[in-house]
Amino acid sequence: MKKLFFQSRKLMAVSALAAAVGSLSPLALAADGKLVVVTSFPSDLTKIFKAAFEAENPGIELEVLNKKTSASIKYIEETAGNNKSDLFWASAPDAFEVLKGKELLEQYRTRATGIPETIGAFPIHDPDGYYSGFAAAGYGIMWNERYLKAKNLPAPAEWSDLEKPVYFEHVGMSAPSRSGTTHLTVETILQGEGWNEGWATLKRMAGNFKSVTERSFGVPDGVNSGNFGIGVVIDFFGLSSKGAGFPVEFKYPSTTALVPANIGIVKNAPNRESAVDFIEFLLSDKGQELLLDPKIRRLPVNPKTYEKAPAGFPNPFNDGELSASLHFDLDTSKSRYNLVNALFDVMITYRMDDLRRATKQIHDAEAMLAKSPNVEAAQMVGRAKDLIAQIPVTEDKAADPEFLAAFTSSRKKATDKTTGRQAEIEAMWDEFARNNYREAAALAEQAQELL
Repeated sequence: MKKLFFQSRKLMAVSALAAAVGSLSPLALAADGKLVVVTSFPSDLTKIFKAAFEAENPGIELEVLNKKTSASIKYIEETAGNNKSDLFWASAPDAFEVLKGKELLEQYRTRATGIPETIGAFPIHDPDGYYSGFAAAGYGIMWNERYLKAKNLPAPAEWSDLEKPVYFEHVGMSAPSRSGTTHLTVETILQGEGWNEGWATLKRMAGNFKSVTERSFGVPDGVNSGNFGIGVVIDFFGLSSKGAGFPVEFKYPSTTALVPANIGIVKNAPNRESAVDFIEFLLSDKGQELLLDPKIRRLPVNPKTYEKAPAGFPNPFNDGELSASLHFDLDTSKSRYNLVNALFDVMITYRMDDLRRATKQIHDAEAMLAKSPNVEAAQMVGRAKDLIAQIPVTEDKAADPEFLAAFTSSRKKATDKTTGRQAEIEAMWDEFARNNYREAAALAEQAQELL
């Protein structure tokens, strides 16, 4: 009897606890845990938003999992069966399209008002409601003014400027396989200039690279420190470096794209209500104004926020040149994402020494031709430049779904291995690039001998 009494009390206690838990709102439950955000954004940004959000939402702790964009996608895919992440927060809209296509995001349409449908030529929020834009970004060139003055270099204004001999070994960029924002920069050039000429521009620029950095953050760090003078970056890297007091400037080339940075709720988010609160915070007046912080310096999506922007801050809502930016095709970027990354790595990242050597020989030959014109030598240099510009994939092939299906991954370093048909294709590309760069260097050397 005594045993039954204690069992009865135990059951009553459990029932009472269950009732108490059941009476709690989802937000109260979330307050006992953590709101987990998977993001590629730097800590200078996430720390500021974390502190401000937690101050307005006592009891909710924002946990930040910092990963590269491609690694974030992979992480969300691999943990989908036992998901513990609430939000995905990143710059690249094609990354959100990948997750949306895999049904790994939940629909949510923000309640925020005063935000236009588009910024530049791009929708601010996903029309289907799977992710929301909270800031905008364009792509361009930053440079260190002291470095340029010390090296007696002119300030660049266009992508084509970075091809000039004067910038040899003064330029830095990250690889698109390592950075979602760099992938968008590459796609901006490919879509703005066309497939063939876009790749030619990228390869001629790359011939002047001093470094292909491990992460996109390495480019502004390299410019700020003077490791190299010029960097190919997303705008907020240049604007925030300037805001932090570094002697740098930033310019949008005439071929650029303006696209939103986004946030979306991960499918089966444990703390969905708190995730909604964070999205609404980002799009609130306070959240938008935080984007103007000198350490962040991103373009708000609410036009009225620019009333509080510092002098000279870009405003895509009244800057005609910026608002008329490239009509970026997100579907094209998404469909060939892995192919473009692989092609860049094979032809540029992992053939950097060969490309740089050929480029230097061409620069030297052209300098000699300027002093001593020679038709035969000029023809050799022209053929050498054509060899560098060539690519092993046509635009039609790059749009073929069957061909694109072969590309399922990206290498993070030269020693990484791809498999199957992708590995076979990359091996052929590598031989193509190696032979072309070698022949280009030899032709340029022969031209110098003639001179």
